[in-house]
Amino acid sequence: MSYVAPVKDMLFCMQELAGLEAVAQLPGFEDAGLETAQAVLEECAKFNEGVLAPLNFEGDKNPSFWKDGTVTTTPGFKEAFRQFGEGGWQGLQHPADFGGQGLPKTIGAACIEMLNSANMSFALCPLLTDGAIEALLTAGTPEQQAKYLPKMISGEWTGTMNLTEPQAGSDLALVRTRAEPQGDGTYKIFGTKIFITYGEHDMAPNILHLVLARVAGAPEGVKGISLFLVPKFRLNADGTPGERNDAHCVSIEHKMGIKASPTAVLQFGDHGGAIGELIGQENRGLEYMFIMMNAARYAVGMQGIAVAERAYQKAVQYARDRVQSRPVDGSMPGSAPIIHHPDVRRMLMTMRALTEGCRAMAITAAAAYDAQHAHPDADARKQNQAFYEFMVPLVKGYSTEMSLEVTDLGVQVHGGMGFIEETGAAQYYRDAKILTIYEGTTAIQANDLVGRKTARDGGQTARAIAKQIEATEAELAKRGSVAARAVLKALSEGRAAFVDVVDFVVANGKTKPNAVFAGSVPYLMLAGNVVAGWQLARALLVAEDQLGKGEGDAPFLTAKVTTARFYAEHILTRAGGLRAAILDGADSVTALALDSF
Repeated sequence: MSYVAPVKDMLFCMQELAGLEAVAQLPGFEDAGLETAQAVLEECAKFNEGVLAPLNFEGDKNPSFWKDGTVTTTPGFKEAFRQFGEGGWQGLQHPADFGGQGLPKTIGAACIEMLNSANMSFALCPLLTDGAIEALLTAGTPEQQAKYLPKMISGEWTGTMNLTEPQAGSDLALVRTRAEPQGDGTYKIFGTKIFITYGEHDMAPNILHLVLARVAGAPEGVKGISLFLVPKFRLNADGTPGERNDAHCVSIEHKMGIKASPTAVLQFGDHGGAIGELIGQENRGLEYMFIMMNAARYAVGMQGIAVAERAYQKAVQYARDRVQSRPVDGSMPGSAPIIHHPDVRRMLMTMRALTEGCRAMAITAAAAYDAQHAHPDADARKQNQAFYEFMVPLVKGYSTEMSLEVTDLGVQVHGGMGFIEETGAAQYYRDAKILTIYEGTTAIQANDLVGRKTARDGGQTARAIAKQIEATEAELAKRGSVAARAVLKALSEGRAAFVDVVDFVVANGKTKPNAVFAGSVPYLMLAGNVVAGWQLARALLVAEDQLGKGEGDAPFLTAKVTTARFYAEHILTRAGGLRAAILDGADSVTALALDSF
């Protein structure tokens, strides 16, 4: 089955939940209302459905390969990347001053989802380039920005993030790559970097590597790390790629998923030193790199939603086509498509509800990001910043863990055929696994949620979100429908569980850190579960209002009501168990003696 972008649901989330019209009133976004959003999304859908989606299965069968220091990507990728750049998709959210379109993240998020649903391996290249662009916009000099950004934003050149090394893993304090100042403003870089997505490829004439390294005499640990830009080809005086730099790909990884995306091992300085430029100030590299990582973390969350959507669509189509067994209710005299069987419908509804809940959560967070940066009122910017920053670990952590559940169910719907690679269902499952790992594992997101996003402000942001959820509950209480009552019950119980855990984290973060951090991932899952359910509850309110007035697409709106109810009764009810695991189960995490493992 081919991919069909869920444009209608994306526009619903933007308009009814994220407040697109309010975003379009922010300075700089005046032309980004519903008409623009619909036009952009429809054009984006055409490109992704027609160009990238057909290459997805091919990339899994015929992945990128390395030979003699060069990487050849999947047939069709190079031409698709040219079309991607020419279509302006790389510059969608980036400043018009450097050739971008300057659209809000609220619209860009939906385009990121489409790109990743169509072809996640391909989408990783522009994802990393986006992060590099953000770092240069934040910390690059005007000269660096003028030299590099137009080519990156146009999609002509690509960018990478070079963080970790063989001995370091996620502990960047252990980074050993060194930088030697040359006296002319440049540095020579020496070291090895691993897990570099699109660190080498044949889709663009130049690759700009952003590299963490230490200058001699720098402080130990993360406080002594600087950020450098090391181009694959150094630039000539006219700005064109010239001399080959001393940065080489020595191998690419053989992975369980995202096989078409080359994950490189890069060696810097084996032939005299790779020439790089300092970005920002010495010893502030990790601070700048976090700008890239935060942009990437949100985008990885969108990848989770994207692969879940693709798996859901494939499972629905298979369930409609696969004929097996007579329905248990006797509604058909013989064997029927398996979509008639209750447990298949349960699996499909779980896939749909999780995907739509996370999409609503992510697009609402994107609107807060836009207001954080563009709202004229300082207090409003501050409030939106706090909300968005709280959302990032949920979008990244919950949405990617959700994608594993959804893609697993996608295989299960296919039955034995799901275990056969030719059907394609297994690819989504394999691709999804990396999402809970890169750009910070789920535990790293959870530790961030506990430490920086909850304990640091005494739970103020979390409780403010709970207050907003209470306001939605008050609206639900005014409704008489069965669906509204079911959602109200589950949402109020979920919100209460969330607040209980916030209180526990704030009260015990310093005195009982093991107890708190033993429950950090369950806390993240609880928070994501409740916030996604809250967004679907808001969707139910809008859908019921429009149905009552005879407005809108009745089947679509009715499905929204049903999906919100299903999420409340089958998924939001998990909140109580997560609360118990955190508040009552902390001791059992550390009870077993270490030498017993």
